[in-house]
Amino acid sequence: MIKKIFAAMILALMLTFAQNVSAYPRITYQAHIADYGWLEPVGNNEVAGTTGESLRMEALRINFDGGIRYCAHIADYGWLDPVRSGEIAGTTGEGLQMEAVRIELTGSAARRYDIYYRAHIADYGWLDWVKNGEVAGTTGQSLRMEAVQIRLVEKNSRYDDDDDYRRNRRYDDDYYRGHRRYDDDYYY
Repeated sequence: MIKKIFAAMILALMLTFAQNVSAYPRITYQAHIADYGWLEPVGNNEVAGTTGESLRMEALRINFDGGIRYCAHIADYGWLDPVRSGEIAGTTGEGLQMEAVRIELTGSAARRYDIYYRAHIADYGWLDWVKNGEVAGTTGQSLRMEAVQIRLVEKNSRYDDDDDYRRNRRYDDDYYRGHRRYDDDYYY
């Protein structure tokens, strides 16, 4: 009798876990890199692009089961118009570097999840995590983006870097976490 109750509890737990896993939306993304072209898509929290090779990232494509909007800051063009899931943000075949990105969820996905992301930038390496439409990368400095990492996190869940994110966040209009601005020989 105890074995049957224990087995029923285990089965109920497994079904609950299976439902939670299947309910989590799938996100993949891929980078277009100079000399390589489109790299293979990667999943949640993986690195798309290259580090340590001094190669520019030229474009980004994100595929997401929920609503998403993202845009790229490109050398010589500035901010391009936002695109949606599966579309290309950036340029290909023009030899222009991507310098920054903004990513935000839309619709019901935005109510349930936060999207964290960070950029790997020439001369700096990995910049800090940003989230929900903030700028990752640089503008006005001609520094190439080389890679991006994206995390989809359920709202109100424990996120390892979240405490650090809140503790170090400054709230003034000229500062974005993960976005380095240049003013009077001072980076902030």
